[in-house]
Amino acid sequence: MELYDAMRTAFAARDFTDEPVSDAVIRRILDNARFAPSGGNRQGWKVLVIRDAKTRAALGPLIRPTMQRYVAQVQAGEAPWNTINPTRLTPEQIAKVEPPQALIDKLCKAPVILMVFVDLSVVASFDSQLDRVGIISGASVYPFVWNILMGARNEGLGGTLTTFVVGKEPDVQKLLGVPSHVALAAMLPIGKPVKQLTKLKRKQVDDFAMLERWDGPHL
Repeated sequence: MELYDAMRTAFAARDFTDEPVSDAVIRRILDNARFAPSGGNRQGWKVLVIRDAKTRAALGPLIRPTMQRYVAQVQAGEAPWNTINPTRLTPEQIAKVEPPQALIDKLCKAPVILMVFVDLSVVASFDSQLDRVGIISGASVYPFVWNILMGARNEGLGGTLTTFVVGKEPDVQKLLGVPSHVALAAMLPIGKPVKQLTKLKRKQVDDFAMLERWDGPHL
């Protein structure tokens, strides 16, 4: 598949067939994804390939609380989990919302799940002293994550970058035997999509690219 075609058609696949995904295919995807850039070329990513039914079953309850608040905020017209505008919802209001269990099940029952971690002891987090949530650490792992999804697309597979379970990172670390200094970056369900989408909705370049300044003319 041509690069631009893959970029324009790599949709968020959450509904998969039962067709298995072999270790050989996963290895081929990772063998190409590993050429992603990272700060200092330290390549601090680690990947756990999850197939065990008990582990999958344990992930579902860890996804649920984060997704529950997400859904509650969306229903209330809020941008969920943003760090600028606090939620107006009370814990009691959030607790009354039922998250989509069917979606959680689809994520956990994909043919294979890749849990991608990053070793924070080798990441240069240049924004760690700023008074806002840190995002720079992600620059050393998310290009790798996206390469995995692009590779899956090239193999005729699909997946999606999910982070709901990160809200329960300590529980995930305990479940999978991961050291506390190794952060969970993404949970990637991978499989053969039930339907292959080819048209994605995205903003136009003029909506986000300006010349020279924030208030500058469109590119």
